[in-house]
Amino acid sequence: MIAAASRERPGFAWAAPAVVFFSAFGILPVLAVVALSFTEWNGLGDPVWIGGANWSAMAGDAELVNGVTTTLTLTVVSWLVQTPLALLIGVWAAGPQRNRAVLSTLFFLPLLFSTAAISVTFVSLLDPNFGLAASVGDGNFLGDPDRALYVIAFVIAWQFVPFHSLLYQSATRQIPQSLYEAASIDGATGVRQFFDITLPQLRNTIIASSVLMLVGSLTYFEMILLMTNGGPGTATRVLPLHMYAKGFVAFDMGYASALAVLLVVAGTALSIVVVRSTGYHRMASDREGA
Repeated sequence: MIAAASRERPGFAWAAPAVVFFSAFGILPVLAVVALSFTEWNGLGDPVWIGGANWSAMAGDAELVNGVTTTLTLTVVSWLVQTPLALLIGVWAAGPQRNRAVLSTLFFLPLLFSTAAISVTFVSLLDPNFGLAASVGDGNFLGDPDRALYVIAFVIAWQFVPFHSLLYQSATRQIPQSLYEAASIDGATGVRQFFDITLPQLRNTIIASSVLMLVGSLTYFEMILLMTNGGPGTATRVLPLHMYAKGFVAFDMGYASALAVLLVVAGTALSIVVVRSTGYHRMASDREGA
């Protein structure tokens, strides 16, 4: 009888370890942070319940408004820069051209480097006194409030474009060659094939990559901490860095927990909006007509 029941519900038995693991290390910590957001706690002693005081305090937090604005700007810029670069590199890397494997390896090297190593390297390169940036204009890239955030976006793109390029490379190789052969017979050029065949076939990959990119941009922290520490002024003080400052500099763990919950809600809402607005949740086949 036990064996028969297992055959009727094999999916639950297979998913149980993952559900337990995700509950222990995903759901429970989030619930704990939600509970802490209603308390006053300096990291020592016992948390004191204060109700919604932390949430109401957000209305008077000027740095929170700046953090949200900076985070949204970084999110939009990151998507606009990374998406076309990753798409073009990924499609190119899936082709049959000579030296593709060697050049692809060079393009994907940033995936092997740690964020700390990349941050320290670029800080040295962009040093206005002895770095390479000293020979470009005034060399003050990280110290200029109008340019620092865009420099951060460039470094982030340098690190993560290879990851998204791998997604596009893999998806491009799954496109049936018969579509390109038929298009060539009809006289379609390479550019026309890219826009009429490759892009439509990569629709679901573009959406998946965009969700990862947009939600991931809400959690950028260590690179900004190491390169600018939120400066100059508050020009690069994104919401995760503001949360860190409140929790581990000002020791206001309750308010920091409220900011963490805000980030979770924003990331979840953003991913749902993208998935729903693009129709990706229906998982329509991207090989229709192949």
